[in-house]
Amino acid sequence: MQREIHALEKNDTWEIDDLPPNKKALGCKWVYEIKYHSDGTMEKFKARLVIFGNYQVVGIDYTETFAPVAKMTTMRVFLAVAAVKDWEVHQMDVHNVFLHGDLEEEVYMKLLLGFQVSIPSKVCKLKKSLYGLKQAPRCWYAKLSAALKGYGFQQSYSDYSLFSMNNGNIHLNVLMYVDNLIVAGNDSAPIQRFKVCLSACFRMKDLGVLKYFLDVEIG
Repeated sequence: MQREIHALEKNDTWEIDDLPPNKKALGCKWVYEIKYHSDGTMEKFKARLVIFGNYQVVGIDYTETFAPVAKMTTMRVFLAVAAVKDWEVHQMDVHNVFLHGDLEEEVYMKLLLGFQVSIPSKVCKLKKSLYGLKQAPRCWYAKLSAALKGYGFQQSYSDYSLFSMNNGNIHLNVLMYVDNLIVAGNDSAPIQRFKVCLSACFRMKDLGVLKYFLDVEIG
């Protein structure tokens, strides 16, 4: 829980402010889970702060919510092309994925239990998206898409989760599924440069060569 709070504060997720007369502050709660390695052994305990997005009002707290994810057909074709061309395929995982999205709407959240402030009537005015918000997946998708396009990738029209970059003899493909990214390319050096650049933009975990994706074992 302390690590999660530290990540939220470091990410500048909110600012302490007064609640406007015409606004309502949403509640929040802690959700706990145990993460496991692929062999079934325990990896870590995880605590996540979740806002009560079920109390959001459309048109006031949010508008659009849809965010595309990779299709299974696209994933199969992605891996088939990489196998035929003998490309390297790597995987990356985003830490606190929904905390990266920039929030456009004006959303307020009640102070966390135990949060020490001089004036108890204060609330958290969200600056970044938070788990539980209806628009959180869309905010993250927009943020990552913009970063990939800024790096030089082109977005596929057949599957908006697929991005490709062809620069001379360098070919890179990226497929995103919420907080999981798989990267395939014909040269290890450009792949490594791209992963370093992406890690500088977001808190990423480099999982190395792809072994599992969406519960599918890659041989």
